[in-house]
Amino acid sequence: MTPTLFGRWQTRLLLVFTLGVLVSIPFATGWIAFRPGPVYFWIVAYVAIFGLGWDVIYDQLQKYRWDRDWPAVYQFFAGVWELVFIYGGVKLFGFLPIPLPKEELSVQVLLLHYSAVWLTVFIASQSIMRIIFPRWRFRGGQWL
Repeated sequence: MTPTLFGRWQTRLLLVFTLGVLVSIPFATGWIAFRPGPVYFWIVAYVAIFGLGWDVIYDQLQKYRWDRDWPAVYQFFAGVWELVFIYGGVKLFGFLPIPLPKEELSVQVLLLHYSAVWLTVFIASQSIMRIIFPRWRFRGGQWL
């Protein structure tokens, strides 16, 4: 399946705001992380918001490939790049406001949270989306 830009946006928002929020609940309640709080939902929101912009870039890059496909390894590298961007925005440069002081969000917890959310969204996009929305593959990732 070659997703369209609108299909990428729909899929990203659906998966991040459903599965991403569900995965963030144990972190926010303190079951997994040492610092419970809403910071994890802010990170999921930043991933969704900035992801809409990244998808424009990914869509343009995909058009340069001969088969117009976006293999899973590219999704992995895109996920790593998005993690670096979010980490830099929250911890290093501080241009992304979060409700907790920057010092309270450790690198390990941010990496664990982002990895859990990314892996869940990636697996769902490769498997469960094709089951729940059977026409999703044939409409360029659009589920509406």
